Amino acid sequence: MRHHLAIPALALILALPLGAQPAERAKAEALVKEGIAFMKANGKDAFIAEVQKGSGRFHAKPGNPLYLFVYDLNGVVVAHGAEANLLGVNRLNVKDPDGKQYIKENLAVGQKKGGGWSDYKRMNPDTRKIEQKTSFCLADNGLVVGCGIYK
Repeated sequence: MRHHLAIPALALILALPLGAQPAERAKAEALVKEGIAFMKANGKDAFIAEVQKGSGRFHAKPGNPLYLFVYDLNGVVVAHGAEANLLGVNRLNVKDPDGKQYIKENLAVGQKKGGGWSDYKRMNPDTRKIEQKTSFCLADNGLVVGCGIYK
């Protein structure tokens, strides 16, 4: 009798991480749009400074891994909310472990009307393993603003 409950319970447990992803995707997309609204209200320089600032609202923080990354249309990092060392680096041709030029894709999907999602692999700083990542990107004012989540 108990065995017939074990399979649905296991299925539910395995599905929980999948159920969490739509909520995280919504948060990532909302953060990008919040960043663009901040840029429109305060100017490009103030926005870039806010992304770069360790205590800024668009910078990664303990307990909240979401952050913004900002590229110009040529693939140069203008601001990065987790890796300040990338500032000024042209990453246009950077490839993931499968050879995908994901920065090019981020820029391309970001420039579509309404922005878009890009899937690639990257090292997760929490697990230190290469994992699937998806990023929402949206262009405005000559920049592509993005936020990614690990799947």
